[in-house]
Amino acid sequence: MLKPLLLCALYVSPLASHAAALTALETRWLTAASPVLAYSQQIKLPIDIIVQPQAKPGDVPLAMGFDKGRCKLVLSMRGNPDAEKVLETVPEADRALLIEIMAAHEVGHCWRYAQGVWHALPAGFVETGDEHADDAEMLAESKAMRENRREEGYADLVALAWTQRFHPAKYDQVYAWLDKLRGDQPVARNAHDTRVWVRLARNASVFGQDSSPFDAVNATWQRGLLSDE
Repeated sequence: MLKPLLLCALYVSPLASHAAALTALETRWLTAASPVLAYSQQIKLPIDIIVQPQAKPGDVPLAMGFDKGRCKLVLSMRGNPDAEKVLETVPEADRALLIEIMAAHEVGHCWRYAQGVWHALPAGFVETGDEHADDAEMLAESKAMRENRREEGYADLVALAWTQRFHPAKYDQVYAWLDKLRGDQPVARNAHDTRVWVRLARNASVFGQDSSPFDAVNATWQRGLLSDE
């Protein structure tokens, strides 16, 4: 789940001249993510890179947060024993590609935020179905989970559209990894249960060829929204 950040972390520029401030693990991840970061610079997404000086329990290695109109790509690897758990079943030779794909997912979040549509439904879509509970906090949590699941679904599709555009020969491999990752859900319909959207993208042909990865996913994302109700 993404949330605004308290920026008490160490800011690290993505430029190579600052590489000495990074650990070997952080350097490896940023190097793998560099094609996505370069693309983000080209389209002028407002992204800063933040390195947490000490990860907290439960932190994921790579996440996107927002602060004062800018996106914050956060690395939480220092003191994080699970930093590469998501890659533990992946051969070493394939890890850089999957880190790049994870970075594309996070940049998908930034795109939504930068466009001013974070947690917003597309034009023509409205909420359906009423939820009822005596506990107002429970209702708020359910709404937040639903909104975050939609954003995670969008970002997963961006990651797959990025794969289709820049690594088409690896699409089936990346899809299988993501499908397995999302298939292992402890609780159905939690914030990361994006199976509705991942299933729709089994065939890479669902993504358009002439638009950006962010635009290419819109039709499929909207189909998933209809199925997620």
